[in-house]
Amino acid sequence: MRMRATAIAALALAAALTALPARAEKLIVSVSNHRVTVTPNYSGEELVLFGSVEKDANTPPGRTYDLVVTVAGPRADMVTRRKERKFGIWINTDSRQFLQVPAYLAIFSNRPIDAIASPEVQRRQQLGINNVVLTQRVGTDYADVVPNDPFRSAFVRLRSQHGLYRESSSAVTFLTPTLFRTGIPLPAEVPIGTYNVDIKLFADGQLVTRTETAFEIVKVGFEQFVATSARQNGFAYGLATIAMALMTGWMASIVFRRD
Repeated sequence: MRMRATAIAALALAAALTALPARAEKLIVSVSNHRVTVTPNYSGEELVLFGSVEKDANTPPGRTYDLVVTVAGPRADMVTRRKERKFGIWINTDSRQFLQVPAYLAIFSNRPIDAIASPEVQRRQQLGINNVVLTQRVGTDYADVVPNDPFRSAFVRLRSQHGLYRESSSAVTFLTPTLFRTGIPLPAEVPIGTYNVDIKLFADGQLVTRTETAFEIVKVGFEQFVATSARQNGFAYGLATIAMALMTGWMASIVFRRD
């Protein structure tokens, strides 16, 4: 009985392995810097992602490739508010909460997404900002919405204005049929945290293979000391902040005192 169970398990494993598609390509990638340090005079930086497509004997001859690179920064809850002018002043009239969405999102490709894959593949693989899932709290529900939803459009537009959301269909360059590179611009307002880089390789409109890498953005110096103190010693940090505010006010009263 035990031998029969072992044989059945072996046959099932062999069938599963046979059902898997033969991988004819492999992606080898790296970034120019896996740890970016933010100092008080940090004004932005650009990393370089470079890599190659490694073929094997199963690769069809003369095959051409497309590449889509998605860079997603640390996730957080964010709120987009709608303002209206009433009685001569602008006030918040409505809002929408976005749940655990990327603080930084960049999608780069070697040509337009529509030319790389069909709309169905684009939605399934989340190619392009319009197809990336941005979960929202809509009343009591949690869901993504259509790309032209006013709150979603406003959220993407505001992030794009600060360079935190971007999409480019000519950012990936194939130096040879198998060697490629792309730049990853990091603006001055770049959030601190871990950034995941998802690289997808396409051929004839279908996903061939994919791989991932990552890099980290950290603060150093006095800014890091302040951030760490606020996070780990909140009470002491609050007392120190109040003391500094009182001291600043007292010094200002002396400097600008009229005799």
